[in-house]
Amino acid sequence: MPSLDIMLDLSLETCRYHYEGAMQTVIATSVDGRRVSFPATALRRIVTPDGAHGVFRLTFSEEGKFMSMVAVRRWEA
Repeated sequence: MPSLDIMLDLSLETCRYHYEGAMQTVIATSVDGRRVSFPATALRRIVTPDGAHGVFRLTFSEEGKFMSMVAVRRWEA
């Protein structure tokens, strides 16, 4: 399956905004400069009490549909 690494530096408040459904998608930049969008609900899996800070790997189906998101490297806010 294709994957893409992105960097996120989102406060807890920003994550909460997405989590509560105010936004349906998140647009981020990959580590190699590409723009990518994925469902905001994916943040539920990776958010900590400080928000979402680090490098995360997005996995997609062969058709380009978002499948999963996991932390590759986290850092403190």
